[in-house]
Amino acid sequence: MFNLRTSGLAVLIGLFFVVAVLWAFVNGAGTVIGQGYLKEETAEHAFHKHPREIHLASDGLFGHFDRQQVQRGYQVYKEVCSACHSLRHVAFRDLGKLGYSEGQVKAEAAAWQVPGVDPNTGEASMRPALPTDYFPSPYPNNVAAAAANNNAIPPDLSLITKARHDGKNYVYSLLTGYQEVPEELRERFPDSVPSGTLHFNPYFANLNLAMAPPLSDGQLTYADGTEATLDQMAQDVAAFLVWTAEPTLEKRNQTGWPVLGFLLFATILAYLAYRNIWADKKGH
Repeated sequence: MFNLRTSGLAVLIGLFFVVAVLWAFVNGAGTVIGQGYLKEETAEHAFHKHPREIHLASDGLFGHFDRQQVQRGYQVYKEVCSACHSLRHVAFRDLGKLGYSEGQVKAEAAAWQVPGVDPNTGEASMRPALPTDYFPSPYPNNVAAAAANNNAIPPDLSLITKARHDGKNYVYSLLTGYQEVPEELRERFPDSVPSGTLHFNPYFANLNLAMAPPLSDGQLTYADGTEATLDQMAQDVAAFLVWTAEPTLEKRNQTGWPVLGFLLFATILAYLAYRNIWADKKGH
């Protein structure tokens, strides 16, 4: 009798705690939902857009790099983006993976200046880069970078397509997304209208971007004769930055499929071995 009463009491206590937890959950969820509906709409919520999708050769399970496009993207970076953005995780010798010859890599590296030491005086100086050097930063430090860019420090682009959600689409959309401030934004959210040093871009998180539009039609002359439209340059530099963020993509894909094939084959063999060994023992 004692055990029965004790068990019944334990069940009642357990039910009480379950009901209390459910009530707290429902009450809390209702409060959060209610606050969400009552929360005042912001300019970012009303006007921010999701990135537009582009299709690159590197997409998908069988992705590979279109080297001609990636080389064009490197040209865009070199002639436009490098004025403000670094590539500190990329060495000049890595350009050899894009189809450049050893001589071309050396020539590309020598066209850049990197910090060095004067062998005669021991003082800091600048010298032509070597293939083993990494792409230099355009600014000596973050203070100088902020001072030159409306107090905004330009991000390093080495891993930008990994660091930003929907990376390649984000880069492309941001570069092609500059536009005039909508009248609706001026009317509904006058405090969110960018000042003279900022630029409206609906693909940027807070709509106001310190970077001026970097690309325009016909800005470059591509070595392969491709027409350098704004849209083309944006796609090309996005493809290049996909490569800088994951230069081993092709090798990973080439290695991954044989490994998956081997695992599938091994699984089938293991299953057949199991059937062969245990088939005559099922009756026992």
